[in-house]
Amino acid sequence: MRHQHAVIHHRGLDFWSARAAVLVIICLQLLVINNLSFGPRWLAPTVEAALLVPLSIATAWTQMATRKAVDHEHWYAIGQLRLYIRRTALVMTGVISIMNCGSLVLLVRALLEGHAGAGTTLLVDALNIWVTNVIVFALWFWSTDRGGPPTCGLVKRAQADFLFPQMTLPDREIQGWLPGFVDYFFLAFTNATAFSPTDTLPLTQRAKLLMMAEAMISLLTIALVAARAVNILA
Repeated sequence: MRHQHAVIHHRGLDFWSARAAVLVIICLQLLVINNLSFGPRWLAPTVEAALLVPLSIATAWTQMATRKAVDHEHWYAIGQLRLYIRRTALVMTGVISIMNCGSLVLLVRALLEGHAGAGTTLLVDALNIWVTNVIVFALWFWSTDRGGPPTCGLVKRAQADFLFPQMTLPDREIQGWLPGFVDYFFLAFTNATAFSPTDTLPLTQRAKLLMMAEAMISLLTIALVAARAVNILA
């Protein structure tokens, strides 16, 4: 009988989708037009890549290890490594969040001081920050709900941070349903556009605070920066 930690193999696409999302963020940071980064432009992408590489290697190792694990010691080692992976992922997500918020602060300051360049560049950088905001909070939701991927499938629904529609359906075929990274990405996108929950509800204070933070950043980006850029273009 396969151990429940084998979810890391069966849901492998979610892990690699999250890793790919970080690569997208790194590319977006390199494409910022105005000088909106702390230190050199390459600093944040380099730090994130330095965390992403070992994180990806560890993820690949655990996926291979789940196929060969046969006893309790093997599963214990896999479980411990999964916890280290989660901690590293949280650190990396925190770094991205700080850098993105810093870019927004610098952009707003440049806008207010009249040194933010042309309206077109403002629109591009605002869109860049907004997209990064959606992706980074999708990572936060995915990394924290139910204790994060390391405990995915090992905790009860009552301990979930979010209530997805599938959890309310009585159908037996979806009683074991678990949200994937795409579900959290959709949640982050709808929260950033509607500034409120849509089909998925936050259940814990942590989830509510995360959604409030994302909505606030999104509102500031759209209402202040993008609106100002449109005025410049007009």
